[in-house]
Amino acid sequence: MYRQKKPIKLISWLSSVLVVAVLFFGLGYSVRIVQEAISTPTDVKEQIVESDTALEIENNNTDIDFQLFWDVWNLVQEEYIDQPIDDSTLFYGAITGIAAAVGDPHTVYFNPELSEKFVADINGEFEGIGAEVGIKDAQLVVIAPLANSPAEIAGLKSNDAIIKIDEVDTIGITIDKAVDLIRGEKGTDVVLTVYRSGAEDFQDISITRDVIDVPSMEYEIIEQDEKKIAFVKLTHFIEGTSVEFAEIANEIILDSPDGLILDLRNNPGGILQESIEVASQFVPDGVIVYEKNSDGTEDGFDSTGSGLLAGISPVVILINGGSASASEIVAGALHDHEKALLVGTKSFGKGSVQDYKVFEDKSSIKITIAHWLTPNKVDINKEGIAPDVEIDISIEDYKNDQDPQLDKAIEEILK
Repeated sequence: MYRQKKPIKLISWLSSVLVVAVLFFGLGYSVRIVQEAISTPTDVKEQIVESDTALEIENNNTDIDFQLFWDVWNLVQEEYIDQPIDDSTLFYGAITGIAAAVGDPHTVYFNPELSEKFVADINGEFEGIGAEVGIKDAQLVVIAPLANSPAEIAGLKSNDAIIKIDEVDTIGITIDKAVDLIRGEKGTDVVLTVYRSGAEDFQDISITRDVIDVPSMEYEIIEQDEKKIAFVKLTHFIEGTSVEFAEIANEIILDSPDGLILDLRNNPGGILQESIEVASQFVPDGVIVYEKNSDGTEDGFDSTGSGLLAGISPVVILINGGSASASEIVAGALHDHEKALLVGTKSFGKGSVQDYKVFEDKSSIKITIAHWLTPNKVDINKEGIAPDVEIDISIEDYKNDQDPQLDKAIEEILK
């Protein structure tokens, strides 16, 4: 997830959890975007020479011989078969390796090209297949296909394990590499080989890439048994989501519904501050989310105090395995403050926080710096949030356009 406006903190899983449209977040991830200009000389060789001095100084306190780095650098430059090797390729590759070496799928370095794509994703400019992917238990998986996206239309589902991308094996693949392979121009195809729990074999799913234009949310009134139920579907938390949600909140007040359903299924997350402000519409005061730092200290993020929907009751939140990061923050906050009943299946479990820093050369790094906790200080990372009422959607339900989770939510409201 991300935080914006202060620096941006992304909570996308992400993911990193990323939408392969792609939301890199995610995404999915709790991520703070810090516009931090760090001097990077234009000439890469000049940067390398200057860095060597700094490395040697730092080496005074370690047993690492940084001369090995330069030995390998020179060996590749002199003896690798496909010459010439561009200095910038090795330079950015080395930095990418530093980020990857920590073994955290959410800590990623982006060269200037990938960084530009990442920022476009944060701003809601999507082109690709419209699905968020991430690493779970060392396996590349689908967090959630976006509504009406090429991925959803082709049949991709949450928790599908991606075994191959156009015949490229995904064992040990990084998020940024996977996204790079899945991305492509509108009209081109990508074939994902997936394994779905319960299936007897792998399945090849061909998806035609397109421009992804998915609204941040949808609002309607469901009328049943002479009652009006406000239904809001939130698809992701990008910049401006909370403003749009505030406008819808005013509509809801005017509609005077008998209850409200907030659908966070397959919502991969997004910007932290946006999720805090959305949750604040229901929780007028108190902590929305905590961050637990590496030194054990905790920072609480309080409600912004808007509380337009604090008087709406009952409230039901729909979640599933594609609900990650920022959507889990909203679900966890409303549940812990006893403002909502959770219906569906266990959420994804993306509870880490990343800082996102942009350098002067337009490259950037997303680095995990904390875990986030619910208001009751529950760490949901890799665990997810269990619903109060568990109900799944079967393959037959999906084929017949049935939604037993929504039906159950309506039933709970009518109680």
